[in-house]
Amino acid sequence: MTALPAMTFSDDQAEAHDRVSALLQVAGVDLDNGLVLPGDGPGGGALAVTGKAGSGKTMLLATLVKALTEAGLELVSGDYEGRRKKDSRTLAVLAPTNKAASVLRSRGVPATTIHRILYTPIYAPEYEKLADWLAGTGERPVMEELTDLALDRARAYYETVKSIPGALAAAGLRGSDFIKGWKRREEPLDIGFVDESSMLDERQFEDLKEIFPTLVLFGDPAQLAPVGLSGEMVFDRLKPERRIHLNRIHRQQDGNPILDLAHALGDPDLGFEEFERMVERAAAQDDRVHLAQRVDSDLMARSPVLVWRNATRIRLITAFRAAHGAPDTELLPGEPLICDGIELPLKHRKKRIDLEARGLIKGAQAIYLGPGKRLGFARLHIFGAEEPQISAASIIKIEKPDEEEPFIPAAAVMGAAFLHGAAVTIHKAQGSQWPEVQVFAPDLWAAAAAGRSEAGIALWKRLAYVAITRAETRLHWVVRNRLARPQQPLSVDDLKGAAAPFALEPTTQDQPRD
Repeated sequence: MTALPAMTFSDDQAEAHDRVSALLQVAGVDLDNGLVLPGDGPGGGALAVTGKAGSGKTMLLATLVKALTEAGLELVSGDYEGRRKKDSRTLAVLAPTNKAASVLRSRGVPATTIHRILYTPIYAPEYEKLADWLAGTGERPVMEELTDLALDRARAYYETVKSIPGALAAAGLRGSDFIKGWKRREEPLDIGFVDESSMLDERQFEDLKEIFPTLVLFGDPAQLAPVGLSGEMVFDRLKPERRIHLNRIHRQQDGNPILDLAHALGDPDLGFEEFERMVERAAAQDDRVHLAQRVDSDLMARSPVLVWRNATRIRLITAFRAAHGAPDTELLPGEPLICDGIELPLKHRKKRIDLEARGLIKGAQAIYLGPGKRLGFARLHIFGAEEPQISAASIIKIEKPDEEEPFIPAAAVMGAAFLHGAAVTIHKAQGSQWPEVQVFAPDLWAAAAAGRSEAGIALWKRLAYVAITRAETRLHWVVRNRLARPQQPLSVDDLKGAAAPFALEPTTQDQPRD
């Protein structure tokens, strides 16, 4: 976990902190004096804190979360939600996707997904007592199903990794033992912080306002708007007095050539050719920017190439599979996938909620580990999920150039649908970050040549901004339509150190029938 550096507020960050503090004061939380009053008021409503990459939004969010938890608010996470004490006040830190939530967690901010807060699990009562004991809110249980040794093993795991599901898995319990189903949250919470709020659609925003009487949105107005919002983000529709914009780039980010390039795109007179010359100059001066003549196929296994056009995405995936010698009829362990949604009829709503709550939401990134124990099941590693390794009924689709229907090498009757993830569109990459990112520049040139715009800004600039800011440490700007041969075979060895699996075991409930 990467700790956030100590923060010295700039003037606009100090103003944003004061505005959020005033909102929390209305909600009964006095940050200045560390006082929390009972939450029987109407709340403070919604407030947006916006700013481009590097403006300190995440640092501000982390500072506020630390102050709120120190004041006594109970943090609600996706790990385990036990019985709350009477008059306790709650805080939840949310992100639209598992990957976005994991980016926050890697920076020391305990975040979970919006979906995991909209729906709550129904726990088996006997194992809920065990979870309460691990969490420090109950007595050590006496259980016929578990020996003292198993209980001690669960306790030892939890003391090392604060994960209830992981601790129960260490005791030999499966997900289906502990969680019997999911239901829509009935009781509201108090305060919600939402990161990457530029990705929210109107339905999600309305759902969140029903749960949180006090809601703070953190978002980047330069990103791509959700489909259907006509280039607007949900926070654009808030009243001006309900929006705070961070203008300055925080001093911690000074000298970062990746952010320098991203912010140069704000110049309305900048053309694509001039921008690409800026990339060339940055690459000549700093190794964190690389002007690449070919796509790196080894990087594609864990960090997808970012493209604009679907046709480009499919061509690159086909080339990636061919370079690794992957057969048409099956997947190789280590191939990347991206969830394309859940294919279940409405009568299986509970199963859909179960799959989504465990990380299989649209846009989730995964690695194929191998076939499951039953036909149509796949073992998967879901990036960013709190229990990443699962086995689930899957429909895996491999698209091919100039073919309308994808080839399906593995499929259940119904379940989680996947596309190949070696290349993804920039729209789907929003909310995610990787240490190294490859941006396919010929696609951005095509977007520039098309002359399209979104909310008055050239589309290629929005695409380039989002793509560039996905890179944490190194940006690869790929200038030619070529793929380098892989230097190493596909593998899953790098995933063996993941948290203990809390799997969707292949029971009869895992594959609904018509």
